Amino acid sequence: MANLEKTLRQRALEYLAKREYSYTELGQKLKAYAEEADDLPALLDDFKQRGWLSDARFTEQLVHARKAKFGSARVANELREKGVDDTLIAEAVAGLQDNEVARASEVWRKKFKAAPITREEWAKQARFLQSRGFTFDVIKHILNRHAEDDS
Repeated sequence: MANLEKTLRQRALEYLAKREYSYTELGQKLKAYAEEADDLPALLDDFKQRGWLSDARFTEQLVHARKAKFGSARVANELREKGVDDTLIAEAVAGLQDNEVARASEVWRKKFKAAPITREEWAKQARFLQSRGFTFDVIKHILNRHAEDDS
């Protein structure tokens, strides 16, 4: 029977066939399977040079997947955790901030049907939007606008 042990290169290609990964994230995933003889940075650099591994593509994909539910702060934090370069994060966040109020309003509308009446309701709705990564200025704008609309 043939050797069933996968090479690091095969494993990396399988991961990339399923979804995009950042350079750092794929490196961390493969580290568990790397042996002393394996040159992980060289493999990752080769994939990057061939265009198989792209932080820009990963950033674009993650932003597209998260923008309907989360604010720019949360998306930026997730990109930072995945090891994406700060310049790519800044570009992605700038694009998200253009329509941050509209996205926050949509997220709020899906969760809450009515504007907050009491301070406790206001605080609860604000915490929810904050947990989704929206800034306090955006939260204040959304909650106060909806309170005015209801009155």
